[in-house]
Amino acid sequence: MEMLRRNFIRLLMVLVAGCGLVASPANALVELNINKGNVEPLPIAVTDFLQGELGQKISDVVAADLKRSGLFAPIDKGAFIEKVSNPDAAPRFEDWKVINAQALVIGRVTQEGDGRLKAEFRLWDTFAGQQMLGQQFYTQPENWRRVAHIIADAIYERITGEKGYFDTRIVYVAESGPKTARKRQLAIMDQDGANARALTNSNDIVLTPRFSPNRQEITYMSFENQQPRVYLLQLETGQREVVGNFPGMTFAPRFSPDGQRVIMSLQQEGNANIYTMDLRSRTTTRLTNTAAIDTSPSYSPDGSRIVFESDRGGKQQLYVMGADGSGQTRISFGDGAYSTPVWSPRGDLIAFTKQSGGKFSIGVMKPDGSGERILTTGFHNEGPTWAPNGRVLMFFRQNAGAGGPQLYSIDLTGYNEQPVQTQGFASDPAWSPLME
Repeated sequence: MEMLRRNFIRLLMVLVAGCGLVASPANALVELNINKGNVEPLPIAVTDFLQGELGQKISDVVAADLKRSGLFAPIDKGAFIEKVSNPDAAPRFEDWKVINAQALVIGRVTQEGDGRLKAEFRLWDTFAGQQMLGQQFYTQPENWRRVAHIIADAIYERITGEKGYFDTRIVYVAESGPKTARKRQLAIMDQDGANARALTNSNDIVLTPRFSPNRQEITYMSFENQQPRVYLLQLETGQREVVGNFPGMTFAPRFSPDGQRVIMSLQQEGNANIYTMDLRSRTTTRLTNTAAIDTSPSYSPDGSRIVFESDRGGKQQLYVMGADGSGQTRISFGDGAYSTPVWSPRGDLIAFTKQSGGKFSIGVMKPDGSGERILTTGFHNEGPTWAPNGRVLMFFRQNAGAGGPQLYSIDLTGYNEQPVQTQGFASDPAWSPLME
């Protein structure tokens, strides 16, 4: 599977030139300012790509991606007046304006002589009567879903001015079986829940998987042979190895932004401290030295700072320190206990889990602790992870009386919350960077 994706990368071609007039951002009327809070979704028409069933499947995935972002409102196809028969011709703009389609996506899918799939699309501003974007892609037919995600990303970026997040994957813990004998395996899927597959197949408990910035490697915790250890797993080869041979329990691993180090917590004699390991030299550096439990470290995007949780003040709170362990400073001061902090890819926010009043919330705050906002509260919410554009979070939730946890996503407004479909129970999600 991973080799297939790499072959896809070699074959992918994005051709903007020769696709007609393209409106510059300054001339386009269709744009969304996603920095102003709750945004009214933009009405957009996504027509079935010509020709055949595969074209319709691609357009359906594009529309579903855009709708799930909460920023777009795809118009029901039954309302379309014009039936597009030539994607190379300008559409009848009046037919689209009358149904309030402020943006229009048309496309075509064809099979090349060498067996490759060619997918092309155009994005139109219907009220300005101008083409905003035109691209075409070549790949193997089995990669059609990824082409759809890339098209959705291109549309998202052209209209919002920010990178999309649809051409990404999620690694998570797939849970099955009764509560008393629950089986937990590592699994990976596309961000919309498609193409799910298992990465491990044993009865050992696995927890907290995390992507490397280079996307070919995952670090996670496993109780193999009843011994809690941090492992590295190569996605392409399936090869795995233990990160260090420490005498105590190692847990809560996460990569540094450059992918050269793993930061984790090491428990010894009842307390836990934070260590880093250089993956090339295998040397370790201790960053905290307290009698408390210091855990869940997460680097800032530039690698200069680390946020972590600690109960050194009596209950779990969030702290920030330099990458060398210096300047350890508490940043959370609200009621309740704070845990599972993770720094946004944009560097502007830290997401966290907060337990207060018998409930669990997912929230965000600025790196200095100011501007705390709760996005969602429930019976048991936990483990936020950021989309690579820093606009959406995924987490897992266990509802009262439910048989197991489920994944959810929510944007920074706190309004666009929705379940993420998985084949069974799921927890501990981790979002990949954008694929290349």
